Amino acid sequence: MDGSGLSGSDDTRKTDDNDSMYVTEHENTDSETDSDSTDSGAHDLEDLNDVEESPLISREKMETEGGQLGFEPYEISKLPQLQENGSSSQNNEGAGRSPRQSPDHQHYHSDCGSNSNAHIQRASDLLMAVSVSAEVNKMKITEVAVSAMEELAKKALAGAPLWQLQEDGKTEVLSDLEYMREFGHIDATLMDIMKMVEVGEPRRLPISLDTSTNSGSSFESEYRPILPQELLGPEPLHTEASRKTGLIRVNPLSIVELLMDLKQWSSVFANIVSKAMILGVLFSKGMEGNYDGTLQVMTAEFHLPSPLVPVRKSYFARYCKQLYPGTWGVVDVSVENLFPTPSIRFKRRPSGCLITETRNGFSKVIWVEHMEVDNVAVPNIFQPLVASGFAFGATRWVNTIARQYERFAALMARSTPADSGVLIPQAGRTSLVKLSERMMRNFCADISASTTNIWTPLHILPGADQDVRIMTKFNVDDPGKPPGASVAFATSIWLPGSPKFLFNFLRHESTRSKWDILSHGHTIREFAYVVNGENPGNRTSIMQVISSPVLYLQESYTDSTGSYVVYAPLDAYAISMVLSGGNPDHVVILPSGFAILPDKATLEGQDSSGSLLSVTFHIIDRASMDGYVPPESAHIMFKIIMETIVSIRAALTSNLPKN
Repeated sequence: MDGSGLSGSDDTRKTDDNDSMYVTEHENTDSETDSDSTDSGAHDLEDLNDVEESPLISREKMETEGGQLGFEPYEISKLPQLQENGSSSQNNEGAGRSPRQSPDHQHYHSDCGSNSNAHIQRASDLLMAVSVSAEVNKMKITEVAVSAMEELAKKALAGAPLWQLQEDGKTEVLSDLEYMREFGHIDATLMDIMKMVEVGEPRRLPISLDTSTNSGSSFESEYRPILPQELLGPEPLHTEASRKTGLIRVNPLSIVELLMDLKQWSSVFANIVSKAMILGVLFSKGMEGNYDGTLQVMTAEFHLPSPLVPVRKSYFARYCKQLYPGTWGVVDVSVENLFPTPSIRFKRRPSGCLITETRNGFSKVIWVEHMEVDNVAVPNIFQPLVASGFAFGATRWVNTIARQYERFAALMARSTPADSGVLIPQAGRTSLVKLSERMMRNFCADISASTTNIWTPLHILPGADQDVRIMTKFNVDDPGKPPGASVAFATSIWLPGSPKFLFNFLRHESTRSKWDILSHGHTIREFAYVVNGENPGNRTSIMQVISSPVLYLQESYTDSTGSYVVYAPLDAYAISMVLSGGNPDHVVILPSGFAILPDKATLEGQDSSGSLLSVTFHIIDRASMDGYVPPESAHIMFKIIMETIVSIRAALTSNLPKN
C-alpha cells in the first residue's frame, strides 16, 4: 500500500506570532483562518480503503462476521463549547459529537455522554461561579483552604505510623486509622471500635455511635476519613491516597507559576487534565508572578487515556502560600459540600504539593493525592489499576512535572549527527519539539472520556465484545487542524506482556510494519530525532516509509505510570519547513496512537505482566459530517482498529520473552 492518499498542500502559513509552549491547544485565537495552512498531518479515510486488501484479516472473514450496521440518521444539536481557560466559544472547534444512530440503538448514547449532560455540566459550572462570589461563601472557602493547607503540610512531612512503607522500601500507603486519629475528632470508645474492626475481631458492638456532639469545624467534619461500611450503612465512596517525592531541575517559583497559571497547568498536565476553568479568584496580590496568598476556585476533569474510563470532575479551591523562606505549598480541596451541586461522586481531600528549594537551585517536590471517588462505572479491565489508587496517584503528577523540565533541558542541549541521525539546527529542534507537544496535547484531548468528547459505541459485528467508540469533531477556525469534520475512533484492550515490552514494540521503526496498515510491506527508517531526557526511548522522531511518500512525526514517552506512542502523517514540505526552524503553529496535524498502562499497581522498580492498551485513530472522512458517519465509513473504521489490534496481539504473542 502506498501513502498517496495523504491530503495536503505545499503551502504553509507564515506568522511572526510565536505562541508560548505552554498555551493550551483549545484556547481561542484572534488570528483569522488562512486556507493556506499546511494540510499535511491527517489521514483521509479514502486513503485507508486499501485496508480491504490487507492480508492481516481476510475480506471473506469480515464479510462472514459482518452484520447489520447500527447507523441511521438522527440530528445532533450543537452546543457552545466551554474552553479550558473558562471562556465560551462557538467559533473554535466544537465538542466531539456522537454519530447519528438508529432509534434501536439510541440507548447506547446515554452510556457515553449526551448534549443534555453537557447542558447540565455547563449549568452547574455557572451556578458554582455565581455562588463563589457571595461574601459569606468566600469566608467559608477561605476557612476550608487554610485548614487544607495545614493538613497538606502535615501529610506531606509525616512518616510512620501515618504512612506505612511497603516491602519495596519506597511505596507508601496511608493508614486510615492513623489519619482519623490525627485529623478527625473521635473519642476513645470509637477508636477502640475501629481497632477491633481493623483486626477483624468477631465481637458484637454493645453501644450505639453518636458523634453529633463532637466538636470541630465543618472542614474537619467534611473530610473525616471513611468508617467501615458496617458502621455507616450505605456504601461510602472509595478512598485513594498516595505520596511521591521527586527532585525537579528547576527553581520552586517556576513550579508555583506552573500550578497557579491555568494555561500552563492545563497544557503541561494534558495527560491528566481534560478540561479546566477558573470560576473565581477570591484573593490575589495582583502582582505578576507573586502567588503568595492566592486563592482561586476552579473546576476540572481528570482522566485516564481511554474513552472507556469516566472522567473525575471536581469543584475545588486552590490555595498557594509561602510557608517559610524557600518552601511553598499549593493545595487543592473540594468545595462541593458548601454549595448545591449534582450528586457528588468525586471529592478531593487536601491534595497538592510542598516545594522546597535545594542547594543546587533545584526543587524538592512532595506530592500528596487524597480523594474519595465512586469507581462503579470503571470497566472491569481497569478496575484493579484504578481501585488501587495507582492510576490517579501522586507519582503520575510528579513524573509529568519532571518530564516537562527534562524536555526543556534536552531542547537546550546541542545536537550532533550521532545523536539525531542528521544535524538539526537549534531553531529546527525547537520547532520540531513544539509541534510534537501540540500533537501530544491534541491526542490526550481526543482519547479521554471528557464531557467535551461525546463518544458512542460502534456496533458493526453482532455479538462482538470489543467496545469500540466513535465520535465526530468539527473545526471552524483552528489553523492547526483540518477544516470541517473529522472522525475519531478508539478502544481499550488487555494484552499479555509488560508495558515496557509493548512500548518498545510499538515505537521502534523495525517493528512498525507489523501493525501499521500504511507501512505494511515497507521498510521504516528513523532519519531524525531529538531525545527528550535520560531515557533514549523518550524521543521526538521523524519516521520515513521507504519507497513511499509517507512521513510520520512520532512522539514516544514512558515512565513508571504509563507510556505513549503518538504519531501523525506529514508531507515532505512540512517536515522540511519545521526542521529549518519555521513556525509550526499552523501545520495541520491529526494525531493517532497508543496509550499503555500497567494492568495493576506495581511496587517501584517492578513491571506488571499485563498491559492495558488504548488505541485511537483520528482521520478525515470526506463522506462524514458533524454528527454523522455513513455506514460504509463506519465499517471501514471498525476494520482498521480491529485489524490493528489483531496484528499487535499476534506479533506480541510470537515475540514475548520466554519465561
